[in-house]
Amino acid sequence: MKKSTLVANILLVWAALLCQAGFAQTSSSTNEKAVRAFYTAFLTKDWNLIQENLADGFTFSSPLDDHIDVKTFKERCWPNCNNIKKFEITKIVVKGDDAFVISNGWTNADKTFRNSDYFKLKDGKIVAFECFFGPGINFPNSGK
Repeated sequence: MKKSTLVANILLVWAALLCQAGFAQTSSSTNEKAVRAFYTAFLTKDWNLIQENLADGFTFSSPLDDHIDVKTFKERCWPNCNNIKKFEITKIVVKGDDAFVISNGWTNADKTFRNSDYFKLKDGKIVAFECFFGPGINFPNSGK
C-alpha cells in the first residue's frame, strides 16, 4: 500500500471517529439540558417547560407512585412546585440515554429534602422519571 493511501485511510478513520465522538457528546449534552430544564421548570413554576421536555408515553415513579402517566403526574406531583424554594444538583451523570441526579432541595418553610433521580431519555426527551426518597426524609408535599 502506498504511503499516501495509508495516510488517507488513517485520516478517514480519524474523521469518522471524531464525528461519532461529537455525536455522542451532542446526545449527552441534549439529554443533560432536558434533565436540567426539568428542575428549572419546578423552580420557575413553568409547566410548559416540563411538557417541552417530556416524550410521548412519559411515566413517573416514586415510592408513592408506580409508572403514572403525564396527566396524573401533573395532577398529583406538579403542585409540589409551589412548595419548592430551591434545588441544588449535587451530582449529575449522563451516559447515553440514561441520567442519574442527586439533588438537595429546600421548601418554602426551609425544610430540606434530598432525592436520587433516574431519567430515561429518547431523542432528547424524558421518557421516564424515577424519584427515590426514603422514610423520614421530607419531600416538598409532606407537610413536615
